[in-house]
Amino acid sequence: MLNKLLMGAAALSLAASMAFGAQGAKFYVGDGDKEKAYMDMVNNKISTIGFVLSDPHERINDAYKTKYGGTNLDNLGFFSVMKDADVGPLLLKEPSLGGFSPFNLHVYKKQGENKTYVGHVTPETMLDITGVKDADVRAKFIATFPALDAMIEKEIGSKVQYTEYSALPAKPMMTFELPIERGASLETVIADFQGKFEETFEGNQYIIAGYKDIKASMTDANIEFGRFDAYWVYSLCHFKFSEGIFNQGRPDAGAFAPCSMYMYIEKGSNKIMIGMPRLATWTAVMGIKDQKMVDSINALDVEITKIMKELGAKEL
Repeated sequence: MLNKLLMGAAALSLAASMAFGAQGAKFYVGDGDKEKAYMDMVNNKISTIGFVLSDPHERINDAYKTKYGGTNLDNLGFFSVMKDADVGPLLLKEPSLGGFSPFNLHVYKKQGENKTYVGHVTPETMLDITGVKDADVRAKFIATFPALDAMIEKEIGSKVQYTEYSALPAKPMMTFELPIERGASLETVIADFQGKFEETFEGNQYIIAGYKDIKASMTDANIEFGRFDAYWVYSLCHFKFSEGIFNQGRPDAGAFAPCSMYMYIEKGSNKIMIGMPRLATWTAVMGIKDQKMVDSINALDVEITKIMKELGAKEL
């Protein structure tokens, strides 16, 4: 009965987001500097409710100050999290969910404001961006968030602030396929591609801000994941671009960072399937109006697509 109710609610959430607008990102607002409370929560407490932290990036504001000579923030942190045991199996039905698996449990504090913000893109928006329509998958994914939100409320503060949006871009995901020759060792093929991918993006001033081997995580946890011979997710960041958004008045948009680019090879396939939310979703969901920011967001979407094509991928 509960599962049916969850599925019904998930279906309604999809319809509502498309017809009436939606809540795009959710932040809990705490009075004062909550950095210690946040770090204790993310390092020691979220694991008790099944969330796995990977590739934490704390106090990015310090790096902005060092590199660019100043910062408007007392704190800015990206912490990629995922409820592996619950979300991993959902990828079997809806592999595009890797566009937010993991997702950023975002924290920021502005200078001159005695408040700390901790939050994330809403699960409904994550599902809509990645194009997940399966009602059961939507319901189960959404159901992983109440315990996390309850913990944030307890540790950070009970005041909640949402961003709202009316529509997503017509094509919210960039997707590609890349042919491979499997040969005798798929592991060698993957390693060669990953090395080329990382070298190429880093050569274009991107940072490989994270890497999560979903297939290995599922195998280690004895969770059936046989649809895929490989499934991994890169976290991508462009430092100069990020400074121009997060350090120039829109730290809340960091809920979308770093970008999760999933890659998988289905069992026996000779293709790597690749996908990532377009940065244009930031503009839509976070209501970014500043033209300089909008232009930089659009430029990065174009550049990432160009780089992927240079790597031999075909845009879908």
